[in-house]
Amino acid sequence: MRTQTIEKISDLSVATIRTLAIDSVENANHGHLGMPLGAAPMGYTLFKNVMNHNPENPHWYNRDRFVLTSGHGSVLLYTLLHLSGYEVSIDDLKTFRKLGSITPGHPEVDITPGVEATTGPLGQGLAMTIGLALAEAHLAEKYNKPDFDIVDHYTYTICGDGDLMEGVAQESVSLAGHLGLGKLIVLYDSNDVCSDGDLSDTNSEDVQKKYGSMGWQVIRVEDGNDINEIEKAIQSGKEEKNKPTLIEVKTIIGFGSPNKSGTAAIHSNPVGPEESDLIRKAYGWDFTEDFYIPDEVKKDFSAICENGRASETEWGNLLEAYQREYPELSKEFLASMENNFEVEEININFEKEKVATRSASGEVLNAIADKIPLIGGSADLASSNKTTINGSNFISRNDYSGRNINYGVREFGMASIANGLALHGGLKPYTGTFLVFSDYMRSAIRISSIMNKPLIYIFTHDSIMLGQDGPTHQPVEHLASLRAMPNLNIIRPADANETAAAWEIAIHSKETPTAIVLGRHDVPVLETADKEGVKKGAYIISKGNGKATGKIIATGSEVELAIKAQAILEKEEVYVDVISMPSWELFLKQDDAYKNEILRKEIKNILAVEMGSSIGWREFVGADGDMLTINHFGESGDGQELAGKLGYYPENIADRFKRLEEKNSR
Repeated sequence: MRTQTIEKISDLSVATIRTLAIDSVENANHGHLGMPLGAAPMGYTLFKNVMNHNPENPHWYNRDRFVLTSGHGSVLLYTLLHLSGYEVSIDDLKTFRKLGSITPGHPEVDITPGVEATTGPLGQGLAMTIGLALAEAHLAEKYNKPDFDIVDHYTYTICGDGDLMEGVAQESVSLAGHLGLGKLIVLYDSNDVCSDGDLSDTNSEDVQKKYGSMGWQVIRVEDGNDINEIEKAIQSGKEEKNKPTLIEVKTIIGFGSPNKSGTAAIHSNPVGPEESDLIRKAYGWDFTEDFYIPDEVKKDFSAICENGRASETEWGNLLEAYQREYPELSKEFLASMENNFEVEEININFEKEKVATRSASGEVLNAIADKIPLIGGSADLASSNKTTINGSNFISRNDYSGRNINYGVREFGMASIANGLALHGGLKPYTGTFLVFSDYMRSAIRISSIMNKPLIYIFTHDSIMLGQDGPTHQPVEHLASLRAMPNLNIIRPADANETAAAWEIAIHSKETPTAIVLGRHDVPVLETADKEGVKKGAYIISKGNGKATGKIIATGSEVELAIKAQAILEKEEVYVDVISMPSWELFLKQDDAYKNEILRKEIKNILAVEMGSSIGWREFVGADGDMLTINHFGESGDGQELAGKLGYYPENIADRFKRLEEKNSR
C-alpha cells in the first residue's frame, strides 16, 4: 500500500466515495457508475456538512430527509450511508446487487437503514420528496408552538436530467412551487447525458427559466466538484423561506474516467479493471486495496454521528419540555408519528334507503376525520369523489394547517406525493379520482405496494354506469389490472354499509394500501350487509329460502341485481345463495374451510356478475361456472340503458343462471 497524495480531507473523502462506488460496481459486475462518480461531491456536502441526521437512529422524527431520486445511482447512497455510520457495512457494499443483500440495485425503504424512499422509476422520487416536504410543513403548522419547533427539518434530493423529463416530476414540481414549500431543496445533477446519448438529442429546455416560472428559486453551480459553492448554494436555499429551491449543479458523468467520462458509455455497467485503475489514478488515489477507507476519512465522517447524537439529544430535551407544556398535543403528535391511533368501529346510520357508495364514502370520511390524522384530496374531482374533509381548510402557501389538498389535474403526481406523505410519518394520506384514471397512477400505486405503505386510494365512477361520458371514461379492465398487483387490497362495496366496512379495513391496515372502488349511482342500503363478511372478502349476503343448488357471486352495485334475480328464481323454485365478494384479496387470505363454506366445491352452478373484465373470475366460478362480465369497451349513452343492453338486469341474470344449471345437469 502506498501513501495517498491527496492533500485536502474533503477531496480525500470524495475520492473515497468514488473509489468505493467503483469497487462495488466492479465487484457486482453490474450497476450504474456514471452518476455516483459525478455526484459524489454533492452527496458528501449534504451528508457531511449540511444535513441534520443521526445515523445511530435513522428513524429520529426531526431528522432531515434525503431521497435519491436518481435511484439507479444507489451505490452512491449506500457508500454515503456506510461512511456516515449507518448500519450498512463494508460487507454490504461487497454484496451490492446480490440476492438477499441490503444493498439492492435501487434503494428500497425498510431494507436499508437510512433509505427514506423506494426509488426506481425516474421522477417518482422527486414527487415523494415533495410529499415529505409537504408533510413537514403541515405537521409544523399543526404542532409547533412559540419556542417549541418540534417539527423543523429540511427535505433534500439529488435528481438527474432523466428525472426532470418524466411527467410525474413536472406535475409535482408545479404543485410544489404553487404551494411555496420553502424547506424543499433539490440538487439537480446536470451532466447533459442520458442512457441513450446526449441530453441535447431529446431536450432543449431552459431549466432555469422553466423552474423559475413555476415558483422555484433557481441557483446554478458551475463546477460540480466545488464543495464550497455547493454548500453555499444549499445555504441560499435554506434562507429562501417561501419557495422551494432547485440547485443546478453542472457535473461530468463518470468524472475521472479518461475514456468514458462525459458520455453515455459510462451511464451504466462496470468499466473493467483497466479503466478502473485509470480513474483512480486521475483522482490521485494511490491505495491498492479494494474497498479501502483511509483513517483520515473515517475520522472526517465520524463527526456526523457526533453531531447527530447531539442534535437528537437537544431535540429530545425540547420534546420533554413540550410534553410538560402541551401534554395532550404532544401525546397526539407521538401517537401519530408511531401510526398508533385508536380507531373506534365505524357505525353510521345511513338515513336514506338508497345512496351511492361514493356518497356513503364521503359520509364515512367525515365521520372519522377527527379521530385519525387523515390528509388528502382529489385530482380536481373532489366534489365527484366526495373526498373533502368538511370544516377543514385546503392547504395553501399561506396556510399549511388544512387537511384537504387540491392536487389539480395531476393524478400521477398526486399518488406519488401521497407516498411521500406516508413515508414521513404522522399522517394517513388518501387520494381520489375516477377509477378509469387509475391508469395514470398505476406506477405510484405499485410503489405504495412495494413499500408496504397503507395509503387509501378512493376510486369512484366504477363501471359502465358512468353512462354518457362514454368508453374513454368507463372502466372495464381496471379492476382486473389492479387485482393483478401484489400487496394491494381492492374493495368494491355493494352498499353504504359495506363502504363503511371498507374504510374500517383501510384505516386499520399497517402494511397494505387499499383501493376502495365506488359507484356514482344510488343503490339500496342492504340490511344484510355484514362488516365481518367484508373483512373476509366474501360472504353470503342473501341465503336462498330453499336448498341452494347454485350461487351467484357479485360485487359492487351488481349485488343488488343478483338479489333481485334470486327473488325471480325462487318464484320458479330455483334456489341460489347470493355472495357479495367485495375483495378477492381478502377472501383469498382466508383458510380453506371458510373459502369452501362460501363457495362449496360440490356446487357446479356458480355465476359471477360484475361490470368488468372476466379475467380472474374462473378461479371462483370453477370450470363449470359462468360469468356475466364485459370484455369490450363500453359506449356513450344512458347508464341504465347501456347496462340493460349488456344484460345487467335481474331477469337476464336469472335466465343466465337457469341456462347454466341446465347445461350442468346434462
